[in-house]
Amino acid sequence: MHIHVLGICGTFMGGLAALAREAGHRVTGCDANVYPPMSEQLRALGIELIDGWSAQQMSLAPDLFVVGNVVRRGMPLLEAILDAGARYTSGPQWLGEHVLQGRHVLAVAGTHGKTSTSAMLAWILEQAGLEPGFLIGGVPLDFDVSARLGRGRHFVIEADEYDTALFDKRSKFVHYRSRTVVLNNLEHDHADIFPDLAAIETQFHHLVRTVPASGRIVVNARDAALQRVLQRGCWTPVQRFGTPDEEAGALRAQGEPQAFDVLRDGRVLGRVEWPLLGEHNQLNALAAIAAAEHVGVPPAQAAQALARFSSVRRRLELRGEVRGVRVYDDFAHHPTAMRETLSGLRRRLGLPAPGTAQGAARVIAVFEPRSNTMKLGAMKAQLPWALEHADRSFCLQGDYGWSAREALAALGASATVADDVDALVAAIVRDARAGDHVVCMSNGSFGGIHARLLRALQT
Repeated sequence: MHIHVLGICGTFMGGLAALAREAGHRVTGCDANVYPPMSEQLRALGIELIDGWSAQQMSLAPDLFVVGNVVRRGMPLLEAILDAGARYTSGPQWLGEHVLQGRHVLAVAGTHGKTSTSAMLAWILEQAGLEPGFLIGGVPLDFDVSARLGRGRHFVIEADEYDTALFDKRSKFVHYRSRTVVLNNLEHDHADIFPDLAAIETQFHHLVRTVPASGRIVVNARDAALQRVLQRGCWTPVQRFGTPDEEAGALRAQGEPQAFDVLRDGRVLGRVEWPLLGEHNQLNALAAIAAAEHVGVPPAQAAQALARFSSVRRRLELRGEVRGVRVYDDFAHHPTAMRETLSGLRRRLGLPAPGTAQGAARVIAVFEPRSNTMKLGAMKAQLPWALEHADRSFCLQGDYGWSAREALAALGASATVADDVDALVAAIVRDARAGDHVVCMSNGSFGGIHARLLRALQT
């Protein structure tokens, strides 16, 4: 089959294209301003990429067009597909029908931690000899690819709640027919399509409705929104995790995020010792261990696998050090994720709260409000809270329709806003000193700020 993928450079659609190519299909694709790193990965697989949405692509005459959710009415290629009555489908539907059918799908859903937890789970299953397939919204360092078919029966997928396509406004994850589902956490996000948290809870309950009675739902017991989702109706056994106190049957952690025991009913099932930081990763680990247990991997074995887990690219990834200043790249773009990243780093470094002691080491937050939710200003009031664990904060003011300076006014002199990346780099370099840990947070490339900072610090 020849498929032509519209929106191929997105993480999900690019992963789908790689899976289709691995399965033996001929794959071509297009996107606006075909961009790396996905474009480079796909070209290395022999996939032809076309820049833009021209109707001339109809001459490729594929058997099927796979339409990504970036595609909108008015784009010439989409209009030509509709006018011709050509066959088309969405990415999630194609994946569900051609890759996931007949497999045991383990889906990881939630506002935060989907990529890390999916990577942990795939690694646990790999170490257990199950050779899983996976499609993850990042590149796990242990695999160095974001997607593969795998030779085993199991398939791990990062289950996104964003909508499927312009003709299917259900969340992507309802197409996957999952048997094991992780519900990590739930907050308001994607304000461009969800008016409030209740709307997202409805989509999550649609997912719950699709899980068979022989499946398992692994749920964060601390999250009130997830409890509301399950209260709407649940027909599947539930494994809870993350309870602060003993709860019958639940998995919980005891110890620091870098070294902790996994317990159930007061009994130690395994121990995780690893370099990852933050309570959020501790919870991600519990979720992955619980999901792996459903497919036969004992918690002790799963914990041992996580001790060898190497994380995911762009998760507090150290990009370099110049003159004692360390520069990190992190994918955090929601206020909660930003706060968890900064507090986790501060905890690992053993630093007191900002402003309470003088020392050589500081945590410097640098962020770009780039997500659709951030651009709309839906989370701007939470930014001072998100940055509480930073000694200094630097923000890029884009064309957002709201003022970052006003949003960060509560932080006083500890916050700086710049109108372009060059000015932002210059301000950071002027302030930086040996011992600083500079964390650049964005869900995009951030104008190559990491390399530009490292170069500027050398002069």
